[in-house]
Amino acid sequence: MFHLVKQNIHLNEQAANKTEAIKKIAAALTSAGFVEDGYVSGMLEREEQAATYLGIGLAIPHGTTKTRDLVKKTGVQVFCFPKGVEWGDDGEKAYLAIGIAASSDEHLELLRQLTHVLGADGVEDKIKNIKSADEAIAILTGQASQSDTQFTINESSLLLDIPADSLATLQALNASRLKQLDAVNASFIANVLDNKPSYLGHGVWLNDSKQGNLKNTMAISRTISNISEDNKPVKLLITMSAIDDSVTNIINRLASLVFNQDIQKLLSGDSDNLINLLVTDSVAVDQTQNSSSEPATDQSSTTLSREYVISNENGLHTRPSSVLVKLVKEFNSKITVANLDGKNEPVSATSLMKIVALGAKKGSRLQFTAEGDDAAQALDAIGKAIESGLGEGAE
Repeated sequence: MFHLVKQNIHLNEQAANKTEAIKKIAAALTSAGFVEDGYVSGMLEREEQAATYLGIGLAIPHGTTKTRDLVKKTGVQVFCFPKGVEWGDDGEKAYLAIGIAASSDEHLELLRQLTHVLGADGVEDKIKNIKSADEAIAILTGQASQSDTQFTINESSLLLDIPADSLATLQALNASRLKQLDAVNASFIANVLDNKPSYLGHGVWLNDSKQGNLKNTMAISRTISNISEDNKPVKLLITMSAIDDSVTNIINRLASLVFNQDIQKLLSGDSDNLINLLVTDSVAVDQTQNSSSEPATDQSSTTLSREYVISNENGLHTRPSSVLVKLVKEFNSKITVANLDGKNEPVSATSLMKIVALGAKKGSRLQFTAEGDDAAQALDAIGKAIESGLGEGAE
């Protein structure tokens, strides 16, 4: 994720409108040495093309492709507007604006990471009530959610594809990582180091402690070394710290992976894949995936799926994504979309943040699934819009 420091956080800001807000943010990006003078014109032009408001009180103003040559280095400036600034097309207010300086599509990666930490219940209220730079950084990096009812994981707790000489080494690495996150104390560390983890199968191990838990979080270490313990392979160790029953959700996910003989999926893929395996709502995903092959139980509605290829030169950045979302909202059907060349996980086609976070590039195949009486009409309209370039003209 973009490296956030306190100097990049601006608290208690005010602006009469989003134009004034963008000018302030652009000035901060220039002062911080991220962009040259003139980048503000690209930010304002981008906003005219399509609002950069993503929902939940968050906006991500950034420049156009024409002003990328004005970017000196990738960076962000975060502005907190306690009174809010009208930003969305429907009068929505942004309470947090992340101004982005990016010479390519780094903002898409930022969005993919933000979806992991800004999708939890109650985050919008936290955004509206940020009181300190530390609090802003905690919200944007996922640290603020550790004590919430939802058990979450973020990249800071993962150590993937490393060499190791024993299971005990992974135990020590996980314990140390949790200590760095202020999630456990000394008694936790002593306990998890003294007790052998439980074996889940396919080289995956799990351990925890009844003592010394300070936050809801976990550490995961995955090794590329060929090691074993008690004649069982050692590939990955999950160490949990839990202060309430919210850990049940993670345990259920692990149990489901074991029961369905899918636990080995944890042994491949990047951090995003691993996090999604452990925290994604499997029921919601399964229902979406099954809908294309099984008839709907409600005979009054129709479920259809179609695949379209993105032709936009710069993929689905904010502007074409906002055009797509606006179109989808015109129909009654429930519509999801999955990037077949990405994670292949369905997301709501009415969420601008989730659409941009798909990371769809030119040539990416998107599968749209629509359920409802106007499903066919919706998919026809989506296909025509994508073919025409989603407001950017056919490529």
